[in-house]
Amino acid sequence: MTEAEALKAAQDALKAWGVTATPRLIKNRENIVLEAEGPEGQRAALRLHRPGYQSDDAIRSELWWSEALVAAGMTVPQPIRTLAGEVLATGGARVASLVTWLDGEPLGEGGVPLAMPPAEQEALHEALGAELARLHMVSDDMTRPEAFERATMDLEALLGPDPAWGRYWENPSLTEAESEELRETGAELREVIAKHAEQGGDFGLIHADALRENVLQQGDQVRLIDFDDGVFGFRMYELGVQMSQNWDQPNREELGAALLRGYATVRALPERAEELLEAFTLMRGLASCGWTNGRYADDDPAVRGYAERALEMARRWRG
Repeated sequence: MTEAEALKAAQDALKAWGVTATPRLIKNRENIVLEAEGPEGQRAALRLHRPGYQSDDAIRSELWWSEALVAAGMTVPQPIRTLAGEVLATGGARVASLVTWLDGEPLGEGGVPLAMPPAEQEALHEALGAELARLHMVSDDMTRPEAFERATMDLEALLGPDPAWGRYWENPSLTEAESEELRETGAELREVIAKHAEQGGDFGLIHADALRENVLQQGDQVRLIDFDDGVFGFRMYELGVQMSQNWDQPNREELGAALLRGYATVRALPERAEELLEAFTLMRGLASCGWTNGRYADDDPAVRGYAERALEMARRWRG
């Protein structure tokens, strides 16, 4: 959608909440996100959901999950119901949801070195580890409704012949030799993750996209936003996703240790957690390499950028 089309779709969607105030566009990507006014004048975030990504029931499940997390004491965005008492508005150009606004600044931005001093970086990653562990604990304690629907990111979805995020070895920028290198890496990685699964690897609801942009800093605390990618998956993959933006930072080992340290204050870590964190960080790198397939033109610099990152991560992991 163009910016004008997005604003028009947003204004049409807000009618379901009885809101006439003009929203402000924040992000016009797959999901379109706008800062909006809620029905009681409160600050809110309007999401126009990308077509074909999540079913209406899956989005409703995400919003039920958010409400349950808040009920359990966590601070995450929760849905604001329409005038008809629904969590979704489905009659417009895109399915829309309106959620409460959380104050704070994003932890950072992908591809940009963290701005705060190293000690503060570590403290925030420790806080994030604890917050992700709380998310997992609370999610396991929930009694989900029968209609709850979220995708499963298991071993096959990650490293099977048709990965959920795309065949990373078919990234169009790869040479034949590079493609084979990533296929071999994926096969080795599959053995590591399969062993983790066989040993009872922690698996359940995860945010699955706890990147810097989706982590809000509030003083010395952190809060998660944007649960759109939430799935049933490996809990260590959750931590690997976060570390995938730190893979090239000079203090990445310290940040990884802080993330694990914070997690362990709330929930037990698996054996050899440090090695698993490296493996699942690489896993996200491979997934992102495949994610570009069909989303960008073959000659877009981002396609090669994700491929080069995956190759560098793979070479370091394999030694």
